[in-house]
Amino acid sequence: MTTTLTTTRRPQKVTRHEGPHRSRPAARRRNWLGGLAGWLWLAVVAVPLYWTLITSLKDRSRYYASNPLVPSADPTLDNYRMVVESDFLRYFVNSVVVTAGAVIPAVLVSFMAAYAIVRGWRMRVLRAMNGLFLMGLAIPLQATVIPVYLIIIKLHLYDSLAALILPSIAFAIPLSVLVLANFIRDVPKELFDSMRVDGATEWTTLWRLAAPLTRPALLTVTIFNALTIWNGFLLPLVLTQSPDRRTLPLALWTFQGQYGVNVPAVLAAVVLTTLPVLVLYAFGRRQLLSGLTAGFGR
Repeated sequence: MTTTLTTTRRPQKVTRHEGPHRSRPAARRRNWLGGLAGWLWLAVVAVPLYWTLITSLKDRSRYYASNPLVPSADPTLDNYRMVVESDFLRYFVNSVVVTAGAVIPAVLVSFMAAYAIVRGWRMRVLRAMNGLFLMGLAIPLQATVIPVYLIIIKLHLYDSLAALILPSIAFAIPLSVLVLANFIRDVPKELFDSMRVDGATEWTTLWRLAAPLTRPALLTVTIFNALTIWNGFLLPLVLTQSPDRRTLPLALWTFQGQYGVNVPAVLAAVVLTTLPVLVLYAFGRRQLLSGLTAGFGR
């Protein structure tokens, strides 16, 4: 009597290291060319900022006698004191008034217009309004300087802060409507229907439902418009004349004329003008980038 013994082979376990072993070299491959280009771009951006900061702390008499890229051995704040004493605070207040006076109405009007366009898309009038807003994106500011100037003259608003606020509102609305409308379209329709069943009006639905759900988009358009209006130069140059109505970008030009060879004083004014923009961008950078990406990508 013979017995045959059969041996069954157990399935071998595949270790974790054997599967992706072939793809590991590809994963470890680095883009040296892209990294080098990134460091080069960082140097291109950082060197002017570094030069501006260290030069604003140099004395005027020692500026031309020293290496431009070497910090001063005895930095001074006299340049900043000179800029502040030259009505810089007045220019700063003018910029704040123009920026706040243009951004707040522009965002509110754009939000209500975007809501009306999305909710009443079947109406021809609202579709035509959306087309007008899209056409507004294709018209640059430089092409409308003369008509805007003539309108401001007819309204007797020349050389006033209102002459800067009203055109800034008009040019901020088209892009704001586009971004906000894309966000409102992503709100589920069932939420609007449930609000209507509960007896809520369109005004209540606008502020109780659409506004909280589109808060990232509202912050995005607010920060973007604030940065654009704060750095505006063409409108203050054309629509204002007296020194009391100058904003900070236009004041930089006047500082350059007043201190023609005083480069440290001019750069001190640049630093003081840029600080509010940097602070605003630092707090809203994530919302700005995510909001713009999501708004245009949907």
